[in-house]
Amino acid sequence: MRQIPGAGSVTIAGEEEAGEGQPLVLLHGLSATRRNVVQGSRLLARRGYRLVTYDARGHGASSPAPSYTYADLADDLTAVLSDRDLDQVVLVGSSMGAATAMAFALAHPDRVAALVQITPAFRGEADGAGRWDRLADALERGGVDAFVEANDPDSLPERWREPVRRAVQQRMERHAHPDAVAAALREVPRSLAWEGGMEALDRLEVPTLVVGSRDDSDPTHPLATAEEYARRLPNGRLVVEDEGQAPLAWQGGRLSEAIDEFLASA
Repeated sequence: MRQIPGAGSVTIAGEEEAGEGQPLVLLHGLSATRRNVVQGSRLLARRGYRLVTYDARGHGASSPAPSYTYADLADDLTAVLSDRDLDQVVLVGSSMGAATAMAFALAHPDRVAALVQITPAFRGEADGAGRWDRLADALERGGVDAFVEANDPDSLPERWREPVRRAVQQRMERHAHPDAVAAALREVPRSLAWEGGMEALDRLEVPTLVVGSRDDSDPTHPLATAEEYARRLPNGRLVVEDEGQAPLAWQGGRLSEAIDEFLASA
């Protein structure tokens, strides 16, 4: 693990696998860690990509921070790229990480060779929904077990309940600073990833793979959002699992294969 100076006084915990190929920077979702982008798959490393992964501020082994906005997250990404001496990269982001990667690409398209947007959820406006406060309250008052129940896995079809419950439990146990995650849960959704709404995607020429999930297994990342991303982006391409299958975003090996095939063609 390497400690990377982030924006301001924040310290970012990350690691690098120095392959000879294209540099890929992996950005995880809200309440996840760097292990949850390609779910621990080693396929991209074996294919020779130079992989840089890190925990967002307040998550995993990274330090707590005074604020948690998308502007902060984009500044941290800039600091990581500077620390690793990376001028142009492929950004692979999941959910919150997808919005952070997109914000950076919109601001610096010349620095992004390609984008992978895994289950994007940001729709161009801040989300003040009470769900995030309920999750933060549960984490602060009852710890990981209460957070898992607040995610309401029992509302899913029966076949998905136990896998989701287990995955949430495992990812939440990796955080060194749960109170910082709770703070991020309240602040990140209420911030704007970028200005200009969804229309901003219409002008981004960067080749982009959009990985969607069907709503029965992952209702917090609507398939309609992924479809709109792919439709608006001039060089967007959508992939989604077949009916009845587990989402690609949950299957690190299959997801990594899709990313590798996309980069080979892009």
